[in-house]
Amino acid sequence: MTMENTSSVSEFILMGLTDQPKLQLPLFSLFLLNYLVTVVGNLFLMILICLNSHLHTPMYFYLFNLSFIDLCYSSVFTPKMLISFISDRNVISFTGCMSQLFFFCFFVNSECYVLTAMAYDRYVAICKPLLYTVAMSPQVCSQLMSGSYVMGFAGAIVHTGSMMRLIFCDSNIINHYLCDIFPLLQLSCSSTYANEIVVSAVVGTVVILSSLIIFISYVLILFNILHIPSSKGWSKALSTCCSHITTVSLFYGFGLLTHVKLPSSRFVDQGNLRNKDVKIATNNICLFYCIGQLICCHKYN
Repeated sequence: MTMENTSSVSEFILMGLTDQPKLQLPLFSLFLLNYLVTVVGNLFLMILICLNSHLHTPMYFYLFNLSFIDLCYSSVFTPKMLISFISDRNVISFTGCMSQLFFFCFFVNSECYVLTAMAYDRYVAICKPLLYTVAMSPQVCSQLMSGSYVMGFAGAIVHTGSMMRLIFCDSNIINHYLCDIFPLLQLSCSSTYANEIVVSAVVGTVVILSSLIIFISYVLILFNILHIPSSKGWSKALSTCCSHITTVSLFYGFGLLTHVKLPSSRFVDQGNLRNKDVKIATNNICLFYCIGQLICCHKYN
C-alpha cells in the first residue's frame, strides 16, 4: 500500500500515557512485564498446539490464531509505547504512523471475526456433534479463518486509506500512545466528516455482524443445553462455552469503555492510562482464555 503524504506534517510526536516524570519508570516496568508475559505466554501456547498432535483439532486451530493475533496486536504499539517512557521525544514518521494504524485496525477487526468463528464452532460441537467433523473440516476451518483475516484486512485498508486523504498542517502532537483513529482525526485541518462516516460504517458492520452471529449461536446452544438430560452433559457443554462467553463479553465491553470520552481535558492522562489498562486486560483475557480452554478440554478428554 503506497502512503502518499499530501500534508505538511512528515512526522508525529506521541505524547504517551503520561507526562509525569515520577510515573515513567514504574509504568515502564509494569508494561514491559505485561508485554513479556503476553509474548512468552502466547508463544508457548502456539508452540504447544503445533507440537502436540492431539491438539490438532478445530478448536485449537482457532486458539492458535487467537494467540497469534493477540501477540501481533500487542507488538503493534507496545514497543513504541515503552520507548516513550525512556526518551524525551517519542517521534513516529507519517508512514510509520499510518502503518501502525493499519495493523492496529487489522488485528482488532480480525480478532472480532475469530471470536465469531469460535462461537459457531461451539454451536456445531454442542448442537450438531455427529456432523462436527464434516461441518468443521480443515477446509471449512481454513476458510473461516481466511475470511476473518480478509475482513480484518478490508476494514484496516478502508480506515487507513480514508485517514491518508486527510491533511495535517497545524499540529503534529498526538495526545495518545499510538496512532489511533480519533486522536488523528482531532489533528486534521481538513474536513473529517467522511472519515467519521467510514468509522461508523466499518465499526458498525464488524460489531453488528459478529454480535448477531455470536448471539444466535448461543441462543441455539442454550436451547440445546436445556434438552440435555444428564448433569454431566450440562457441565461439559457449559464449560466449553463459559470461557468464550466471558471473553466475548469483556472484549466488547472493554472496547466500548475505550471510546467513552472523559468530560474534561485535564483528565487526559487518566483517560490514556485507563484505555491502556483496558487493552492489557483484553490481552490477558485472551491469554487466560486459551489456557483455560486447554485445561478444560484435557479435563473432559
